[in-house]
Amino acid sequence: MSLSLQQLEDLELIRRLKYAYCRCIDTANIDGLKELFTEDASVCYVGGSYRFETEGRDKILDALRYAFHAEAIAMHHVNHPEIDLLSATEATGVWYLKDWFLDLKHKIITDGTALYRDTYVKQNGKWLIKRATYERIYEIVTPVTETPNITAHMLAKVGTKQPG
Repeated sequence: MSLSLQQLEDLELIRRLKYAYCRCIDTANIDGLKELFTEDASVCYVGGSYRFETEGRDKILDALRYAFHAEAIAMHHVNHPEIDLLSATEATGVWYLKDWFLDLKHKIITDGTALYRDTYVKQNGKWLIKRATYERIYEIVTPVTETPNITAHMLAKVGTKQPG
């Protein structure tokens, strides 16, 4: 397979887009996330204990703001990207996700993996997420019986404070 310099650059920009998405989620950087989605973006996340689906960047951001709150600790790691450039302005990607989430409010840990299947578009010279979906490969939800000794907790500082 022979790729042009532009195609190689596009592949790298899409990788950086997805990496920024994970970083912004784990640090509750909603302003940063806003820059990564198209205005008409949609998501569908399917886990063993949930299904979340919505359309529109603002609705997506509201949901992420609520999910990654001050009483949560999150880690999202994506790797093994399989990115296909469909045209100069359209691409798809499959990513392997490994994530871990501690919800101190509800006293549960969710640990799992999934396959992201994304659609990207290039608008005004910038790659953006048009659609992000995942379905779990596995999900383990474990009750937390004792609060762990947390010595660093970024979301406690920057995440949305949850009511009572």
